[in-house]
This record gives sequence, C-alpha cells and structure tokens, in this order.
Amino acid sequence: MIVRKEPQAMVLEVETTTLTAANAKDFKANIEKYLDTETNIVLDLNRITFIDSSGLGVFLFCLKRLNQKGGDLKLCNITKPVRVLFELVRLHQIIDVFASTEEALAAFAAS
Repeated sequence: MIVRKEPQAMVLEVETTTLTAANAKDFKANIEKYLDTETNIVLDLNRITFIDSSGLGVFLFCLKRLNQKGGDLKLCNITKPVRVLFELVRLHQIIDVFASTEEALAAFAAS
C-alpha cells in the first residue's frame, strides 16, 4: 500500500489488482492500523480490476470503523469492472466514490 498523508485525509493507494477471499483478511489487517489512527481515509483503487463479496465487506468494515469516531471513507479511481459491481450492489450509494484523489480530498474539505 502506498501511503500519503494529506491535510484532509490519509490517502491509501491499494497496490493489489484483486480483492477477494484469498487476500481480504491480509488487506484488512494492513489497513486496520490506519483505521485506528486516522479519522478520514481515501482509498485509491486504480489498480483493482476484480473484487468479490469479501473485498466489498472490507470496505464496509472500514466505513463502519471510521463512522464510529466521526470520520468517513471515500473511494476514488475505481476501474470500470469495479464500478459495474459497485452499481450492481448499490455500494456507491453507501460509500462516496470519486473520479480522482483530488475530488475525494476536496469532498472532505467541503464537509
């Protein structure tokens, strides 16, 4: 994971191309330290081309943890196959999705 601290939020660029049952547990463990220390997180998903239900569950877990302390999760740079899945399961109505990291950070600044 490539990590960048911005004034509005911590930006985490995911380096894997898939988020499935095979690696969701490890991904969750890697991101948990940021959930403990940060209030707002942007996940940059530009490399992910496939997500299954386990991967979607990790995003919901992150959102819940951040919401519990008054923070939020925003996703950006999602690929077309991932966007199709998000729209199919309506996840884009629960978690804010943006075209770019800059747009996601601006949304934090505006709120």
